[in-house]
Amino acid sequence: MSGMGETRSIEIQQLRELKGPLVDVRSPSEFAKGHWPGAINLPLFNDEERAEVGTAYKQQGRLPAIHLGLELTGPKLSSLAQQLEPLRQLGDPRIYCWRGGMRSASIAWLAQQIDLTPRLLQGGYKSYRRWTQNRFEQAWPLRIMGGRTGTGKTDVLLAMAARGAAVVDLEGLANHRGSTFGGLGLPDQPSTEHYENKLAEALDQHQRNRATAIWVEAESIQVGRCRIPKALFDQMQQAPVLEIQRDLNERVDQLVQVYGHQGGAALAEATQRISRRLGPQRTKEALEAIAREDWANACRATLDYYDRCYDHELERSPKRNNIDLSGLSAAEATQTLIERRFVEIPD
Repeated sequence: MSGMGETRSIEIQQLRELKGPLVDVRSPSEFAKGHWPGAINLPLFNDEERAEVGTAYKQQGRLPAIHLGLELTGPKLSSLAQQLEPLRQLGDPRIYCWRGGMRSASIAWLAQQIDLTPRLLQGGYKSYRRWTQNRFEQAWPLRIMGGRTGTGKTDVLLAMAARGAAVVDLEGLANHRGSTFGGLGLPDQPSTEHYENKLAEALDQHQRNRATAIWVEAESIQVGRCRIPKALFDQMQQAPVLEIQRDLNERVDQLVQVYGHQGGAALAEATQRISRRLGPQRTKEALEAIAREDWANACRATLDYYDRCYDHELERSPKRNNIDLSGLSAAEATQTLIERRFVEIPD
């Protein structure tokens, strides 16, 4: 009879080589905290049901918890099967839960009943998290793109990526530009756990492509609320730095372009958060400029503080080159970096 065979449980590295959709059957809150990037959430239990089954397991034991789980999932089997059905066009589903236990096995059984051939992740999401952490312990061929605030580092990195360079966009993955103003106008940030997952996947992809240099932007260990894994950050601290420089007026224009449309209230609130570090005079200048919508002078009032912070961090870099890219667009700057052999593009 179709669907009665035993579902294979596969070690993570082997499962990564297979095609097919990733299906995370954990509860929505577990999924939101962190998941294998690209996975879809098909929860066997919602958050309340998961808590209820967990309490039953702790207070009454395994069998009562299983019976409760069956009671909760029975009425949902048809709906779950209907949600699995569209995956048929994408290939055999790769399914995981927290530890590779009953939740993933249950959905795999259901998938078999509709003639899918599921594969289970051995050890579940816990094994994926071990894989993630191990990525950061590896030695990576990092190159750092440095430069004061407003020099357009991110734009240059993205232009380099468009030309084929290996780039990990630390800020883009975090939905944050790195400063107290960095979250303005951007989507909510992922959890640090999920940020780590996204970083690990980006690094792994470059490794698969045999990148000999992986470019990242100079950052503090904290990118908004997301934290760069210490093992990776330590490598960033020792990696060669290419510092790009631009004329002050260009930097101000760049910042006005990014932040000028965010609105006075949001900018004033962000300025107040760093008022102690700016000092009373700079804070006053910035807030007055924001009140009259003079975005350029508001930027100038804060740049001295950010420049001093950046210069202090840069002093720690053991190897550093610099290049003035004033007057060049991101695409033109990238071409210059290639021609000057600061950046190598694979054939």
